[in-house]
Amino acid sequence: MAADTAESVEVRSALARLRRATGLPVAFGGLADSGGRLVRISELSGTATPALSALAVSSGNGLGGKAVALARPCAVSDYPASRQISHEYDTAVATEGLCSVLAVPVVVRRRVRGVLYGALRTAQPLGDRTLGAAVAAARDVEQALVVRDEARELLGVVRAPGPATGERGGAAWEEVREAHGTLRALAPRIADPELRAELLSVCGRLADAAAPPAGVPREVGLAPRELDVLACVATGATNAAAAERLGLRPETVKGYLRSAMRRLGAHTRLEAVVAARRAGVLP
Repeated sequence: MAADTAESVEVRSALARLRRATGLPVAFGGLADSGGRLVRISELSGTATPALSALAVSSGNGLGGKAVALARPCAVSDYPASRQISHEYDTAVATEGLCSVLAVPVVVRRRVRGVLYGALRTAQPLGDRTLGAAVAAARDVEQALVVRDEARELLGVVRAPGPATGERGGAAWEEVREAHGTLRALAPRIADPELRAELLSVCGRLADAAAPPAGVPREVGLAPRELDVLACVATGATNAAAAERLGLRPETVKGYLRSAMRRLGAHTRLEAVVAARRAGVLP
């Protein structure tokens, strides 16, 4: 049985969404190795046999391998008879009784990180709506992987010498602040509560790295959305830009910002950001 990593949970959830959205009876998938040339099928949904479990799919081989090599979705309406793909995995596919199959790569920063499959046990074309839903499921996984990558990178920045030792100026801190704002904006859009909590924990560590001077109270009572807006504003975003990043209306962003300014005793956007940094709730 595959390790129940956070990434495998994302794949498993995406497969469930794929089946619900498309009505396909079978879905499966997995993540690529570090080189991106080998995908191991680790998650199965709706399968009748273990034939596909732990199958290692090489770049260029079979339908999934073709999707990896081309970094784009691929589909066949009759897998066993298709001349568009090679047939290294016919035995596993036949054992499971699959016929029409689609494969969608999970691509992060131009690198294939995994593949999601959907399949029918009959030979018939898979329409654009089905393919579109499969692509949407893959995009969900891509977003989650991007967030996790950024979280790991940010933790590395926090642990590195320089800003973490109290030097808050310079390009390094600006990168930290920009990333903090990005992650705060992403967090409310993550459906997985564990991933969202992990993300907010990283944001907290970034704020901890900018500990307030002795004697400055840290608790300022900002609501999560007020802090999200301030994190965007701290990167120089306008209300409209912050609204787009947070998935809110500009008027709503303005309301949160006004409330945060009141709580912080600030009269301008800049004063609010400075006050939040002094309180240690923004890096």
